[in-house]
Amino acid sequence: MENNILLIGFMGTGKTTVSDELSKEMGVPEVDMDAWLVEKAHMSISDIFDKFGEEYFRDMETECVKELSGQGGKIISCGGGAVLRQQNVEYMKEKGVIVLLTARPETILERVKDSSDRPILNGNMNLEFISRLMEQRAERYMEVADIMIETDDKSIPQISSEIQTKLESFKR
Repeated sequence: MENNILLIGFMGTGKTTVSDELSKEMGVPEVDMDAWLVEKAHMSISDIFDKFGEEYFRDMETECVKELSGQGGKIISCGGGAVLRQQNVEYMKEKGVIVLLTARPETILERVKDSSDRPILNGNMNLEFISRLMEQRAERYMEVADIMIETDDKSIPQISSEIQTKLESFKR
């Protein structure tokens, strides 16, 4: 596989879990962008936000996208905000297919409600906030995505299979 498969979407849509499944099924290495950032910074995402702020985190994210996108042949699980910067999208599209995973706000809340490592939701772990943030990002996600997959009420293998089918018919 020459191009990357980049999974984007709101937190809790299943990017990390699905990238792991795709990696196993396709025999392609996968990289979780958040894990990459944690390893580089030697601290959690929450600690990066607390200590340095969101802008610093987004700068690190851009470095990550640039480095990983240049390599090709990987499945990359992107952070929820990675596509907010146009520069990141340009790097992603250079050697990759962007797959948007979506889910209803109720599904997101159910999936992330017990998580403490989502700094943007700290103090905002509720349906109203999640819905509002999803609405703010929805247009951007849709405009950059090459392929879109709904994840509500589907198993991980079903989602993986659907991605692979759509990738086969995808032509840029």
